[in-house]
Amino acid sequence: MFDKLFEKLDSHYPEMIELRRDFHSEPELAFEEVITPKKVATYLSNLGIEVREGVGGRGVVGTLRGEKPGKTVALRADFDALPIQEETGLSFSSKVAGKMHACGHDGHTATLLVLAKVLTKLKQEIEGTIVFIHQFAEEQAPGGAIAMIEDGCLDGVDMIYGTHLWSPLQYGDIGYSYGRMMAAADRFVIQVQGRGGHGAMPHETVDAVMVGSSIALMLQQLVSRNTNPMEPAVLTIASFHAGGAFNVISDTAKLEGTVRTFSESVQNQLILRMEETIKGVCAAHGADYEFNYIKGYPAVINNEEAVHQFVQSAKAIHPPERVLEIEPVMGGEDFSYYLQKIPGVFFFTGAGNKEQGIIYPHHHPKFDIDERSMLLAAKQLGAACLSYLVSKKESEVV
Repeated sequence: MFDKLFEKLDSHYPEMIELRRDFHSEPELAFEEVITPKKVATYLSNLGIEVREGVGGRGVVGTLRGEKPGKTVALRADFDALPIQEETGLSFSSKVAGKMHACGHDGHTATLLVLAKVLTKLKQEIEGTIVFIHQFAEEQAPGGAIAMIEDGCLDGVDMIYGTHLWSPLQYGDIGYSYGRMMAAADRFVIQVQGRGGHGAMPHETVDAVMVGSSIALMLQQLVSRNTNPMEPAVLTIASFHAGGAFNVISDTAKLEGTVRTFSESVQNQLILRMEETIKGVCAAHGADYEFNYIKGYPAVINNEEAVHQFVQSAKAIHPPERVLEIEPVMGGEDFSYYLQKIPGVFFFTGAGNKEQGIIYPHHHPKFDIDERSMLLAAKQLGAACLSYLVSKKESEVV
């Protein structure tokens, strides 16, 4: 059956490119998607499969029921863009100022749509049901996954697979990880309130710039001196805003950043120690503060048994040396919510290409993908899906 699947996917590759470029040229931001979900729903409806729109708000779910009974597998793609001004110079660049598909979601959507089309043509041979989840708002917490789950997108689903077209990996590579795959992604905001004054009279002030700087330096010691070195963690202060005129000591400072962890205990430890550190520094200098910690997506934790089966299917269709067990990454993904509900695998499909100059990281204004990665992703998603359905059928017979 794989031969038929791959042959049909190969023949539809030009359509995959056309779809991706169409989505790329008309990006829509998280929670603002209108045109994109309508295009997705229309495409799936034209395939003759069951379609539900407005799932969780703006999501689209298509259901393909095979001619033979079996388990149910879900495949997920996301379709939101980012508030970035595109600088790629591509002929199909974004037509919308300040908005760009700078993370590959246009490719994810095109991949899953064409895969749905091909699997529909194999309906008579499919043993079970395949659910196509097209998710809105992955880029912005609280994200679309949790709302779609609450609206029933996983009802009756036994297994889920998802992929990210990943520019740090070269085209041709498949990257996976047992268990931990991507980190919990949190945000924090620190407001320091001092007492401003003249730059020539610092003794009459509480310098918010100095207090904020001390906080920034102290927080950098939390990971290196407070957390278990065997437990990954990142604490990044990404912005520091304070001050005005050159001769004025600022009365306020604002620091913002992110914390990335895999362990909930480490996450909670850092929240506690951050608060203690900020409170202590401010007390020592006579300043006040506000500390707002916003938990984002939880960590993406793959089901290890599902990963084992996934790797077998991957090595059956790709050169084994290109199926790579990789280190977990500290980026976040709300695919984590699906994995909290049912077993599944989230993996990376290599989309970088140094020879073609496709070297820019995700969320960069010059980000692009090797479009052949979409075809590779479709084949791997399809193979994993069908392998699972067949294996579960055989295990039930035994």
